[in-house]
Amino acid sequence: MPQPTEAFSRRLKQTLIGSAHTPLVFLGNFEVEAQWGRDEPRLPQFSTDGAAAVVNAMDEFAVLLAGGDDHVVLARPPDEQYLRYLADAGFDLPTVHVAAPLSIQRIQGGRTATVTDAVLADEVLLGRLAKLAEQGAMLLPHGVSTAEETLAAKTGLGLAAPCAQICRHVNSKVYSRKVADELGLRQPQGWTAESVDEFARLLPEAAALLDTGRKVVVKEAFGVSGKGLQVIDSKQRLERLYRMIAKQAERTGNQHIAFIVESWVDKQTDLNYQCTVGLDGRASFDFVKEALTERGVHKGHIMPARLTDEVQAEVRTAAERIGERLATDGYYGVVGVDALLDTSGRLYPVIEINARNNMSTYQARIQERLLAPGWWAMARHYPMRLSGPVGFGEVRAALGDRLLTAPGRSGLVVNNFATVNAAARAAEPFDGRLYGVVIAGSVEELDAIDADVTRRLATLDGAVDGH
Repeated sequence: MPQPTEAFSRRLKQTLIGSAHTPLVFLGNFEVEAQWGRDEPRLPQFSTDGAAAVVNAMDEFAVLLAGGDDHVVLARPPDEQYLRYLADAGFDLPTVHVAAPLSIQRIQGGRTATVTDAVLADEVLLGRLAKLAEQGAMLLPHGVSTAEETLAAKTGLGLAAPCAQICRHVNSKVYSRKVADELGLRQPQGWTAESVDEFARLLPEAAALLDTGRKVVVKEAFGVSGKGLQVIDSKQRLERLYRMIAKQAERTGNQHIAFIVESWVDKQTDLNYQCTVGLDGRASFDFVKEALTERGVHKGHIMPARLTDEVQAEVRTAAERIGERLATDGYYGVVGVDALLDTSGRLYPVIEINARNNMSTYQARIQERLLAPGWWAMARHYPMRLSGPVGFGEVRAALGDRLLTAPGRSGLVVNNFATVNAAARAAEPFDGRLYGVVIAGSVEELDAIDADVTRRLATLDGAVDGH
């Protein structure tokens, strides 16, 4: 299993801008799919302000992707004890810039304010970023939407990424399916629907699948982490969903939709792999990991992936072919692909393509520094139910000797603390998440540490079981 080489962030710079020494301004705008899909028809779904706040707080992941000569922009101040912990663990940390608090948390269109919104509303911070631009720094967002293009234009920061139009185009699940078909890569039986009429035409074939006892899944073009999809187990439910889509189109006068309808595959293992596409159009394979999912929602990764040499080679070939194909449409940068092994061990190398940073991307420096050859790691998050905000010092005390602080040890390294308190409300319990990577000498030890970390976090005020 290839591990990331010792300077992933420098390799990334060399690939994206042709120089390993140009300072980058990292922006962890994890909600970018919502921006790309804002004008697209949606499937019925439920979300909360608290959930949106936690997603927006994922911007702190960028602190451990950037290097010491880089910069990171955050929407809220990081916990100082958390930053000291990372520095003591040997990470060369970037300069952190924090946007002034937005006067309102809900902005145009009723959506929750994002890190990009916060930066654009802070004239002082925009001025500091403009000075960095004069010194040659460039902007590297998690993904590029028109909001990040506006930020680049206002500050003079060059984008170390393609334009928003290209990024949006290649991140559509409709695009993923068409590219996989073009390349002849195995994927679940299915169809794309870009108009209500196309959806109507595929209904008989989808219904025939349901008649065999198989399920089908309907996905939005820009859904992420289990959102924007519905698993259908009967023709009645499929027809009801079609009627809802048709009525919405009739009400708006717009027949355009962007959905995928696919056969559900009984899986043995979820996978996530990554390649990086350079300015020259060549794609270099980075890694493959086992993905931990629950009801379609991403929960974490196991690394290294437990795959045969044959499957490893198949994954590498698929990654390089996909990356080079995206390059023909003008894309360069990180490409993450979700894949799976079915119950017979057969690889489906393309479930969806994510042409942006991925959760795996933000784990690269942890692997470099703390994961010794032959050791194992599990990246995951721990759900927490709290009656009030907690500081990193309290979490550190609860974890005790399970908190990893140096190479050569087993334990948990925390790679995002901001998500713990992001949804805090005055005098109300709230849900938070602690993100981390468990490192151990064996899979059995991984499981033991994970269980112990869950138990220790449950001792915090209001915390609940993380499973």
